[in-house]
Amino acid sequence: MKQYQSAIEEYLKRETEILSKLDVNAINDAMNAIELAYERRARIYIFGNGGSASTASHFTNDFNKGVSQVSKRKFEFVCLNDNIATLMAIANDLSYSQVFDEQLRGRLNLGDLVIGISGSGNSANVVRAIEYSKEFGVTTIGITGYDGGKVAALCDISLHVPIHDMQITEDVHLIFNHLMMSIFYNTLGEKR
Repeated sequence: MKQYQSAIEEYLKRETEILSKLDVNAINDAMNAIELAYERRARIYIFGNGGSASTASHFTNDFNKGVSQVSKRKFEFVCLNDNIATLMAIANDLSYSQVFDEQLRGRLNLGDLVIGISGSGNSANVVRAIEYSKEFGVTTIGITGYDGGKVAALCDISLHVPIHDMQITEDVHLIFNHLMMSIFYNTLGEKR
């Protein structure tokens, strides 16, 4: 039987160390932006590729179902990577780099919030959607890792995991989700 304990301990050590380096003020800013969109009854568009797409879907579930089951009204998260037919039609007819910004066109309203997730911070389709959102005039949140890339530089609020490791980056992106969801569940929830 192989012994993986030292590799396990090293991974957990690196993850624990990175958690202490997160920008609590940026997380607070992101939570305030999400709560403001909720109070305005605005939509919150979220998207990513690969593992980041899964995280975007997870955010949508945890807010639209989780927090919304105890809040006065439902959150309106819209995950742009959840409709595979739409993604593939845009990718085929236009380009994969347009799969997110094309969905925002004609749909985005002032007061909405846009959240782009990219481990590297440089996914072309996430960058394009953030650029379009900035030009439109809505608040943007970037959730990134590595050096933050273009997404972190473009966004109004940057939730950056400062590590060059995709797995730990994606772990922490889910921590952002669960941290926010848990706090909103307790602060926005009505006593039943």
